[in-house]
Amino acid sequence: MFLEILNFLTQIDSGFNVISYLTLRAVLAMLASLVISLTLGHFFINKLQQHQIGQIIRTDGPETHLSKSGTPTMGGLMVLLSFIASILIWGDWHSPYLWIIVLTTIIFGSIGFMDDYQKIKRQSHHGITARQKLYSQSIGAVIIGLIIVTTIENPLQTELLVPFFKDVSLALGSTGLVILAYFVIVGSSNAVNLTDGLDGLAIMPVILISGALALFAYVSGNYNFSNYLNMPFMPGTGELFVVCAALIGSGFGFLWFNTYPAEVFMGDVGSLSLGAILAVIAILIRQEILLFLMGGVFVAETLSVIIQVGYYKRTKERFFLMAPLHHHFEKKGLSEPKIIVRFWMITLILVLISLASIKIR
Repeated sequence: MFLEILNFLTQIDSGFNVISYLTLRAVLAMLASLVISLTLGHFFINKLQQHQIGQIIRTDGPETHLSKSGTPTMGGLMVLLSFIASILIWGDWHSPYLWIIVLTTIIFGSIGFMDDYQKIKRQSHHGITARQKLYSQSIGAVIIGLIIVTTIENPLQTELLVPFFKDVSLALGSTGLVILAYFVIVGSSNAVNLTDGLDGLAIMPVILISGALALFAYVSGNYNFSNYLNMPFMPGTGELFVVCAALIGSGFGFLWFNTYPAEVFMGDVGSLSLGAILAVIAILIRQEILLFLMGGVFVAETLSVIIQVGYYKRTKERFFLMAPLHHHFEKKGLSEPKIIVRFWMITLILVLISLASIKIR
């Protein structure tokens, strides 16, 4: 939106052109989303409390969680509103990537909203059924995958890049890309959702991964940098630098209220959509494998649930004390803040390893 106004302002004074620079817009997008989320915070939390929109706690979970019952939930709406507002203000409306991200946010935010709404309506930790959720996510992922295919301008954009190796990639074709997009989007969405079980546990990894994806987007969208670092040049992906910056700002704004002890929970409206947004950004810049690496905590949480369910079906015994994985460590006696910070540290290490792939090729 602001770029449209900027075109008029530059006719008055060419100095306004500096605001159109990608790096400056990214900084302004981050600050805008941060300010919006912080401003919305207390008002939003008060409204949730007034309407008694509180978290329903599982009775079979860790006993320390029982005191959290009634804590306002659906705080992910704060993240999404500030995020979308920021990218619409500072983003380039002519970029198809921006609108793909907006559509992703709306689709998966709506799925999460319906799940949260059903939980509150029924006063149960069960929302929409797992089948309904998966069907909805699948439809959304396929739609987004098909739209991404329409933006392809060269064969490189349908290849799966293998990190840490120069000029190594796997040709997927349009159909293969849609299939890959389906698994990455649905998998990432559910993985973040499963991780969102402790105060601030999910949002900080989202912030850290967004920072790494921002750097990849900036490099891949800049011919000089991509050529120097032997990375594929993908015109237009630089705009995702602004998108990632806005996501970081809104994430930090939410963390202000979500850090231990949390004043508000993210809810499925936030976790399902944030996981999908990270996935779509990774797909657009062809860094799906690195998303898997950077999101190691998300992957471990998901695998712990799969292992727990499969093991119980075969033996009628539990492999972990409780799944997802963070609950296992709680059952072993670790304090919630210690688990949270250690998971943050693991994510930071994985992000740094992934960033090393820029030079190690």
